[in-house]
Amino acid sequence: MTQYKKPQLIEGRSVFLLTGSIIAFAIAFSPYIFYLYEIFPSGRVWENSLFTYESKYYENVMTAMWTYFGKITPLFLLLIWFFTCKHWWYHSILIPISMYAYQILSTVYDDVYLEKPINFDTDGLIYLAPFFIGILVIVYFVRIQIFDRIYGIDLSELNETDVSVFSKKMSTNEQKEFDNVKHQGFNFRPEPTEDYYRKL
Repeated sequence: MTQYKKPQLIEGRSVFLLTGSIIAFAIAFSPYIFYLYEIFPSGRVWENSLFTYESKYYENVMTAMWTYFGKITPLFLLLIWFFTCKHWWYHSILIPISMYAYQILSTVYDDVYLEKPINFDTDGLIYLAPFFIGILVIVYFVRIQIFDRIYGIDLSELNETDVSVFSKKMSTNEQKEFDNVKHQGFNFRPEPTEDYYRKL
């Protein structure tokens, strides 16, 4: 049986190591993604064998690409972070991802399709507010579920302790612990009961 498990374990580790190496290389390569804008021409029109690109807003292809790659690079890094993050709050990374994606789309739309661009960037928070609120609600509910599992009390466990929610008596386990401590010579004053407070 161990002969079959060992190759699977080694295979799993090698896949994990390969994935980690690709991610590390992609993060280390991210500055070069940004500096790709330098390969584009500095004129208003860029013609190649596939298409012709005209920068209407920036009036310079290199400036437009500098703007695009300045937004694509952090979006790329945030996507890596989102897909590799193992924390419970990883959904909140979607908020900056959506912000950068929206900025890229609005920048391309301004530069390619409009002679007089609309300022999408100034009203971006208004358009993205429902998405932000939805993500924050998801993160909040995930947080509540996790904290309930860590600190919450399962009421079904109360049946196992021989005590009800409204009972004033100690459970059998608590009574045994109290008797053991009492036999060891410690004198504890009992906690005041409701009758004691009524008499006061």
